Amino acid sequence: MPPVGWCRGFGATGGCHRHVRRGMTLLDHDLDPAASTALVVGALQPLVRAEARAEAPAAGLDPADLEQSVWVRLLERPATAGPPSDAARWVRDTVRAEARRGRRTARRERPYAGTEPAAGPADCPERAALGAAERRALRSAMARLPGRCPRLLEALLAPGDPTYREIAGELGMSQGSLGPIRSRCLGCLRRMLAAEVVAPSVRG
Repeated sequence: MPPVGWCRGFGATGGCHRHVRRGMTLLDHDLDPAASTALVVGALQPLVRAEARAEAPAAGLDPADLEQSVWVRLLERPATAGPPSDAARWVRDTVRAEARRGRRTARRERPYAGTEPAAGPADCPERAALGAAERRALRSAMARLPGRCPRLLEALLAPGDPTYREIAGELGMSQGSLGPIRSRCLGCLRRMLAAEVVAPSVRG
């Protein structure tokens, strides 16, 4: 199994790729699932873990859950596809795809049926107006945040689902600083909104 240093980020096409190919071959032929899985995981895990930790915060995901999704995608590859020809690129692309999928899923999530009364026809305009007012209050509060917070939060909310790497490049910030700055900005935003946005349940 490759050392923890792991082939300098797949710069070489030797040992790491041989482990991946051998493991995938064993998996495809169901010869020794435990051994083949260990080979694949051992070869890919350092990069999968690093990429997941970089992308998970912006998607609102747990890095471990994102890692697990990547392993599932790898094991779902059909036998005819064979192992990835460029394992490093495959990992990076798959982590990004799964992060985007997780972010879209989180945005679509709604409370379970029955947790709040269903809106009747008469309620729809009121709810729409209330939602629009809350969005305006959110944007207004974001614009008044200090420092780089407005640009950072706007980038995180962009419809194109940019990754942390893309946001860092756009804003000229280090990727490692985005998470802590994001947390501080969101904390400040929550305090501002607490005084400006009244919950629908309170308004009646």
